[in-house]
Amino acid sequence: MAHVHESNTKRIWNVFIILSVITLVEVVLGIIRPASLEAHVLGMKILNWIFIILTVIKAYYIAWAFMHLEGEKGSMRWSVVLPLIILIPYLIFIILVEGDYTHEVLKHGFQSWDF
Repeated sequence: MAHVHESNTKRIWNVFIILSVITLVEVVLGIIRPASLEAHVLGMKILNWIFIILTVIKAYYIAWAFMHLEGEKGSMRWSVVLPLIILIPYLIFIILVEGDYTHEVLKHGFQSWDF
């Protein structure tokens, strides 16, 4: 029984270290803000894309470790992960489109369309 306890303790430390490293990378990038990552790709800075990707990785790893998805059957894992794979890019798309529209309206003023 002690072996199982050691394994769980080791697992918790591994999860802690992995999530800490990813968070540390995010914090360092947020503080330094390298000029090379300020270029725009698909309407957003590369640095922001890196933050989104790292956050999604952390969320997936938290679900994998703390919701015990690694021990589930493949169909159960996919039923949790697949909606996120579909909904997160959709949410990002909506935020980018609506944010760009709002920015343009605030920058240039309201323009009515005549259909």
